[in-house]
Amino acid sequence: MKLAILGGSFNPIHIGHLFLADTVLTELQYDRVILIPAYRSPFKLAAAGMEESSGDRLEMIAASIAGNPGLTVDDCEIRREGISYTVDTVADIIRRYNPDGKPGLIIGNDLSHEFPNWHRSSEILEMADIIIARRVHDGGVKVSYPNIQIENNIIDIGSGMVRERINSGGAWRYLVPAAAAAIIEERRLFGFDGDPENNEDSAKSFILCMEDTARSSLSIERFLHSRNTALMAWDLCQRFKSEHPSLDPMLGYLAGITHDLCKEKEKSPILHGKAAAVLLKERFNVNNKDVLEAVALHTSAGENMCPLAKVIYAADKIEVSRGKTDSVRKKILDKDSLDKIFFSVFSMNVKKLLKKNLELSEETMKLIAKMDEEYKNNAI
Repeated sequence: MKLAILGGSFNPIHIGHLFLADTVLTELQYDRVILIPAYRSPFKLAAAGMEESSGDRLEMIAASIAGNPGLTVDDCEIRREGISYTVDTVADIIRRYNPDGKPGLIIGNDLSHEFPNWHRSSEILEMADIIIARRVHDGGVKVSYPNIQIENNIIDIGSGMVRERINSGGAWRYLVPAAAAAIIEERRLFGFDGDPENNEDSAKSFILCMEDTARSSLSIERFLHSRNTALMAWDLCQRFKSEHPSLDPMLGYLAGITHDLCKEKEKSPILHGKAAAVLLKERFNVNNKDVLEAVALHTSAGENMCPLAKVIYAADKIEVSRGKTDSVRKKILDKDSLDKIFFSVFSMNVKKLLKKNLELSEETMKLIAKMDEEYKNNAI
């Protein structure tokens, strides 16, 4: 197997690391790149917390490369402790992995001129092919030792910049892989200031998992509809939470992203909502009654729906990928209460079903009766 080695602090791993590794795999035809986090880098002796963060850094790498057979992570430098010298790492990798030919050793062009001064650099040259990647400028470098230079795109991201952004509350989440971001938030790394007294971050992680479940379970068209429904549900919850204190935008997003989980499995167009609610409760331990009701009733509606159920019903029918004109959508959303929006959407949907000579469910009929009695002025 043809191997390449990419070492570094990975404090934390970011998309620049992964893009560089993927470039080496693709352009130089290596079979695998081994990511090796340093225990203590000889180039970053003043970096704080390197030793203490070794377990977190290792786990962030492992989570970020899950499912990719072209990438792996090795903890040899962390296990050795002390200052990590490249010559020892290369010898260890050759001994344990037994690669075909010399392994590649990836270094940045910002370090290339200093390589001859590295600890026992002549021995490294005997054991490995030096791969010089662009880090600070686009041009090639002239050095006195054999090397391979790749024309990778420079992604101007550094771990220090990511740490500073996290610590200062700046934008950072899309600079690192999603799995690494989840670990940073969960463990409050690098000064992340999530409130340990509330469950918002764990709720976000759960919603991310459910969104991934929806994406992998549904066709891309159905998934995009689900995400549009989730986004509109979030917006409606934000808009009407003062009127209805039980509305929580995160719960709205959760119900929206999961409402069609069984759409492509359940043959009955009416029952797929109830099937999805059962799935959420029994397989994913979702016990929030408003979420379960919203998912269960998003097709049929019901006589005494909670505010979240009204939100999901409306969002499902008029989200932006649905075949509604902008004027119709605007007319509905311009209404000044959640009930008026819901009953407008419900009336419009009932008319469509009747026009197609489709049978109405018992829940729908009960709500129609209630509308006739109390909400006639809200129907379109």
